[in-house]
Amino acid sequence: MVSVILEGIDSMDVQQVGDRFQEDLSLAELREKARAVRRHIVKMLGACQSGHPGGSFSCVEILVALYFAILRIKPDTPRWEERDRFVLSKGHAAPALYAVLAEREYFPVSTLMTLRQLDSILQGHPSMKATPGVDMTTGSLGQGISAAVGMALAGKLLRKSFRVYALLGDGEFQSGQVWEAVMAAAHYRLDNLTLIVDYNKLQIDGPVKEVMNIEPLGDKLIAFNWAVSTTDGHDFDALTSVFREPIVPARPKAVIALTVKGKGCSFMENRVEYHGAVLSEDMVASALGELT
Repeated sequence: MVSVILEGIDSMDVQQVGDRFQEDLSLAELREKARAVRRHIVKMLGACQSGHPGGSFSCVEILVALYFAILRIKPDTPRWEERDRFVLSKGHAAPALYAVLAEREYFPVSTLMTLRQLDSILQGHPSMKATPGVDMTTGSLGQGISAAVGMALAGKLLRKSFRVYALLGDGEFQSGQVWEAVMAAAHYRLDNLTLIVDYNKLQIDGPVKEVMNIEPLGDKLIAFNWAVSTTDGHDFDALTSVFREPIVPARPKAVIALTVKGKGCSFMENRVEYHGAVLSEDMVASALGELT
């Protein structure tokens, strides 16, 4: 029945809008935002003595590119109905999302230091009920994309022009639910949906290819009738360009972003033990020294 209703609904060019919703930042300014976000993450995790630094660091440029250059959002009106939606399926990377939301002025930067404290709006995983700017509560890996598919389908049925973006960790593709959602998105021709893969090749138990190989990921997504692009997940020029590529009518889009676990901090880069790790005072000082 839904497929019948969707017949005749044309792709909507959501780039053609009258207002500006993004910050007009240069590449140098975007890079400085990324450094600021990483500094926030280090301070937050050092203060609460828990969390996931590696996967938070690997997706910083992706989130900064989205929130400062791509998404149609109004931070002063977080529930604006016409806004683009973002789902952080890899919910353990919440510190990165929180830092970006604070820099985008959804809430004061000072709030970041309450991470994981009782009664804080910033819990260990994102909560749409607690945190301004969070569109979906996540944490159970593999489920975020299903929510994003639902949002995108609702947008189609309501003839809305918003887009939906979902960021997944590479290890999530070991979950069957992800592939069911991938199949559903293609079936319903959700060209208003963009899936982004934080492809840092490491998960909590080790290298993704050893735990459960997901390759050839791009070919698999193409076989499911997705439009697929691969890009450098730490290059703002490359990221913004791929996000702004023309929509392929009737096909959802996947961006495979090649990233580095712990990017930006030498002792964390490509180290699986920093998937979830307590940062000592010395580690915090060392990381902040590299991020000045």
